[in-house]
Amino acid sequence: MDARIDLIIERLKDVYDPEIPVNIYDLGLIYNVDIDETNKANIIMTLTAPGCPVADILVEDVRQAALAVEDINEADVELTFDPPWDKSMMSEEARLELGFF
Repeated sequence: MDARIDLIIERLKDVYDPEIPVNIYDLGLIYNVDIDETNKANIIMTLTAPGCPVADILVEDVRQAALAVEDINEADVELTFDPPWDKSMMSEEARLELGFF
């Protein structure tokens, strides 16, 4: 795997939904991170709910997180609701932090 994907993931762990005290990566909102031959990051993500009031902000924060990685020239963030997010997508740490067992 491209080491830059790991760096993007580390940056994504600094992005938080303002209403939830867990980063979006551990929440399970990031479905895929890929980098193409032109050094463009392609990220597929979702939200905890389709009507999320900070959707635009989160998408832009994800895009900026990818662009902060060296040699990433462009970043495309695709928002999807298929499959819909649910609590089982969270990391164990996130479930513990939020009190879901």
